[in-house]
Amino acid sequence: MRFPTGLRALAHRDFRLFFSGQLVSLIGTWTQRVAQSWLVLELTNSPFKLGLISALQSAPMLCLAFIAGVIADRLPKRRVLIGTQTALMVQAFVLAVLAWTGRVQYWHVALLATCYGLAFTLDMPTRQSFIVEMASKEDLPNAIALNSTMVSGARMVGPAVAGLLVDRYGVASAFGLNGLSFVAVIVALAAMRADGLPGPAQGTSVRQDIAAGLYYAVRTPVVALILSLLLTLGLFVMNHNVLVPLLARDVLHEGAHGFGLLMAAVGMGAIVGALALATLAKGPPSLSLLLGTAATASGLTLLLAMIRNFWAAMLILTLVGFSQIVFLASCNSTLQLVVPDRMRGRIMSLYAFVFVGITPLGSLVVGTIAEWLGVAAAYALAGGVTLASILGLGLLWRRGRV
Repeated sequence: MRFPTGLRALAHRDFRLFFSGQLVSLIGTWTQRVAQSWLVLELTNSPFKLGLISALQSAPMLCLAFIAGVIADRLPKRRVLIGTQTALMVQAFVLAVLAWTGRVQYWHVALLATCYGLAFTLDMPTRQSFIVEMASKEDLPNAIALNSTMVSGARMVGPAVAGLLVDRYGVASAFGLNGLSFVAVIVALAAMRADGLPGPAQGTSVRQDIAAGLYYAVRTPVVALILSLLLTLGLFVMNHNVLVPLLARDVLHEGAHGFGLLMAAVGMGAIVGALALATLAKGPPSLSLLLGTAATASGLTLLLAMIRNFWAAMLILTLVGFSQIVFLASCNSTLQLVVPDRMRGRIMSLYAFVFVGITPLGSLVVGTIAEWLGVAAAYALAGGVTLASILGLGLLWRRGRV
């Protein structure tokens, strides 16, 4: 089957199955994320507690990412993914039942967010390192760009769907829809031919495997730079689930529907950026592209501190989504093209660690700042600190110190 150059990774049967199943599932995931944030605000009216939920959901990545990377390198990836996706489906259905019966409490959401984080910690590095086996190394950059397009499309559709569902039927409907969406990806994984089998056993312990991955990351300059950039953006700029609902409610005076549209704006910008990358990119991304898009996302976050108009916020969040997805997809492609096959799971677990696992700290910081000083101050500090850090990393790289 022939596909246009921008869609060439879809020529691989397994990647087509993955793409279609994940697209349905990720729409459900973003629907749940938006509904969960709104539910927490309704239950607690506390920006800090909203940030705490995000922290609990991401904290397992902070504690267990390295072990998850070793597992991804040692076990058949397809079977691991079927297990993690099933666990995520059960979590969504439990939350739906609690909300539907009117018994949901804050501690329920906190506990289930932690369960979600545990499953996602193993799922993410396994899924990322499996992409090359579903497609090919030659088509890997295109596969990652298309995967980013899929994630961005879900981010655009999911929040809009969540806003409508929450307004008309309550949060339980959004959680139930997410649970049903996992059926698509589980069926797709079951139909794949590739198993993602591990390489020959090295006879090393888990601790030795973790140490080898860390040593490689620290001693390889381009990997160290990418992980440092991801760390700075993951700490502050990518906390949309914490800051956007507060921006919608407290600054722009919007309800659940307006919040959903703002989140959809991030997704709309991201899908345009990912499609542009899939269509126009030729060869490995340049480091200037990584630094430029990271700085742009940070500067736009700083600008949001001054916004008081809904449509202006929509525009800026669209541009944030564009620059953020180009940055993330370029980081992902560069890492996977640079690292040895035997170590891909561990390096992608480091990618997940600094991108997702560190986010809890940023979520707590921006949630606390927003509660004490207001939403504008949280955006100003998040964007300003991150932009300064990126400029510093760029200078260090030019002097050969990173």
